[in-house]
This record gives sequence, C-alpha cells and structure tokens, in this order.
Amino acid sequence: MQAQILRLNLAGQPLEWLTWEEAACLYVRELVTWTLGGVVQTVHGGINRFGERSTLDLAAIIACGGDRMARPRTRPPLTNRALFARDQHICLYCGNRFPIRELTRDHIHPVSKGGRDTWENVVTACRRCNQHKGNRLLENIDMELLALPFVPNAAEYLALTNSARIRGDQMEFLRGQFSRKRQEGWLSEVLSQAS
Repeated sequence: MQAQILRLNLAGQPLEWLTWEEAACLYVRELVTWTLGGVVQTVHGGINRFGERSTLDLAAIIACGGDRMARPRTRPPLTNRALFARDQHICLYCGNRFPIRELTRDHIHPVSKGGRDTWENVVTACRRCNQHKGNRLLENIDMELLALPFVPNAAEYLALTNSARIRGDQMEFLRGQFSRKRQEGWLSEVLSQAS
C-alpha cells in the first residue's frame, strides 16, 4: 500500500490526504509553500538535451498556498470505518474488541424516536449488543455506555481514516493537534476505569 501525502493550509491546519500524483501537480503548479517530514517518493521526469533527468522529491507533509486560505472541515463526515476506528473497534456496551465485520453503528437515541445520525449520537456496538438494545432508550433497559461519543477534530479524523498507511512523521504532526484526551488514549483510560 502506498503512503499518502498530508496536505495542510498555510497556517499548518490539516486538510486532506493526497496521492503522490495529486501532490506532484501541486508542486509543478508551484502551490507548495513549505514541507515537513521525509521524502515519500521521488518522481522522475524526462531527459533534457544535455542528458540530465529531472526529479521531484515529494515530502510527507506539504503546505499549500493559493488565492484564499483553505479551511479544514469543521465537521468530518460520519462513516462506519471512521466511527469504528474512533472507538478502537470496541463495543461501547460490552467493552470487547471485535473484527470490523462483527461491528455495527448504534444510535444511542434511536432514529425511530427522533435521534439523528451524528457523531454525538452513534457508537460502535457488536451485533449482539445492538440487537439487544434494539430501538430502545438506554434508560429503559439494563445497558450503559462505557464512554461518551465525540466529534473528532480535523487532525483526529485524518488519522482515523488513514491509520493503515500513515507514516511516523505524519502521525507525530497530527498528534500535536489532537485534543488532550485523545493524545492520552481516551478509550483505554475509560475501559480501565470500568474494569
């Protein structure tokens, strides 16, 4: 799997993951203002009339300029993949870790009772716990949450959605922008207190 390149705005706020081809286009258009981290890939160009070949080193983290300052997303999109990564593949009802195929999205306040499909109203649940809860409210059954759901910030979301391919230098940069609880491993702390 090829590593992706982390794109920032000029203020150093994380925006998105890029393929090496997308990053090369930004370099060629002279939109890359500054870089961090190691070289992800070296792109080789053509050979000039003197027999010299051009090369372009693509850094792991690039900050791009432009006419306007690009702003990070204030509310990242909710996907099962990102949700399960946020909750570390742990059912927030029974506390057990499961493979992704055995996980489901549970609405704390059921949609059938006016709940919304938002980060603050969904948690990772195993199939058994989700079926047991059904469309009931927690106060009406003998179940409780092990941790409260939260909306990941832009850096947290980018780390969640690319965790299989993230480089150490990229993770170090993103971790500096995680909220304090997430820097300390929010869920492991909650689960150790519940034991």
